[in-house]
Amino acid sequence: MSAADPDASVPPAGEGPPIEPEVRTGATAAFAFPNFTKFWTGALLSNSGTWVQNITVGFLVKELTDSALWLGLAGTLQFGPIALMGPLGGALADRFHRRSVLIATQGAQAVVALALWAAWVTDHRTIGVLIPFVMVGGLITGINIPSWQAFVSELVPRHALLNAVTLNSAQFNAARLVGPALGGFVLAAFGASWAFLINALSYLAVIGALLLIRVPRLPTSGSVTVAGMLDGFKESLRYSRDRPGILACFIVVVALGGLGSPMVQFFPLFASDVFHVGAVGLGWLAAAAGLGSVVAAPLIAGRGSLVPRGRLLQVAMIGYGGAVVAFGVAPIYAIGWAALVITGAGYLAIASTLNTTIQIQVDEDMRGKVLALYVMLLTVALPIGSSVEGLVAQFVGPQLAVAVFGALFLGVYAWLKLRTDYLPRLDDERAVAVEG
Repeated sequence: MSAADPDASVPPAGEGPPIEPEVRTGATAAFAFPNFTKFWTGALLSNSGTWVQNITVGFLVKELTDSALWLGLAGTLQFGPIALMGPLGGALADRFHRRSVLIATQGAQAVVALALWAAWVTDHRTIGVLIPFVMVGGLITGINIPSWQAFVSELVPRHALLNAVTLNSAQFNAARLVGPALGGFVLAAFGASWAFLINALSYLAVIGALLLIRVPRLPTSGSVTVAGMLDGFKESLRYSRDRPGILACFIVVVALGGLGSPMVQFFPLFASDVFHVGAVGLGWLAAAAGLGSVVAAPLIAGRGSLVPRGRLLQVAMIGYGGAVVAFGVAPIYAIGWAALVITGAGYLAIASTLNTTIQIQVDEDMRGKVLALYVMLLTVALPIGSSVEGLVAQFVGPQLAVAVFGALFLGVYAWLKLRTDYLPRLDDERAVAVEG
């Protein structure tokens, strides 16, 4: 469905925002809705601060341990807790006002960043101090993500959803451009404690935006219990496994998390041991993917909305997987940096397509639980992929490890294309169960 389609259906009254009288078309259609604009702006500032901290954590792990295995393990300990909290996050997203959940989780993340700042300024600078804070941040993120993803559908009508999801992904990736570059500069000029403080203060932007947003409360039922969370998790599995469009999204996001994304954990190793650049060079290496996403965003949010989602995903998977391989074998910094720009464009197209497909196809009463399962799959794949790729890199080096994992990602695309009929089902306008 095109973001410019004036006849697109919208959720019934009380289940989403109304269509405004005049609808902006093109790459920035979602900005016609003030609630989305507030959310997007606050999130951009906050996520930029998060990336300042992320690049700092990777740099510190490398400095404190000088180990590829530890870099992979740090990714596992960061993303593993996100997966564990998925059922709770999904239950909260479906049973409570999502805006309230987001305010609470963003405030908790600010407290964690402040605690890291306090630890560093008081000279408690060990891996044993750093990792527990990273793990706590992962736990909070796991609660936050389902509400974050589902909240976008409350800010715009259905016809603008693809555009809103793409712009939301572009916002995150713009932060990947600004945050790492700023983080590298801050590390080199002022030290890690300032990076943690900047992140803590950045949460004020998104919390302020959320406080200014007014959306109707969606109908909710039940309470959050352990049994209820487990039942919701099982229900989301049953719901998703017989719906090929949603199932295809799950397969691709596992490949993205387990085979493509782990290379990010090894940027500090590439910066120091492969390309021989310092903290600033590391920051720009991490920013390259963000630049690619920012450059590609207008095309994906505009003309991309006119392309069938299945076709867009195929092009993006080929480009992303090929660029991951190219980064792995890059002989010099400039080639590696250019390859990462392409990965950023591919990642944005993949993430936008998957998220939009699920948001369009899923029933409202299952939205939070299915998005939580989607996030859980990504965040289970990430730590497993990071650990395995770290182990491989310890023996064969980071370049070969990244190249092999990129080739495996392309293998997943080839299997989906040649051995299944899942990819065309991304273009369904609702999730149709296949009787088995």
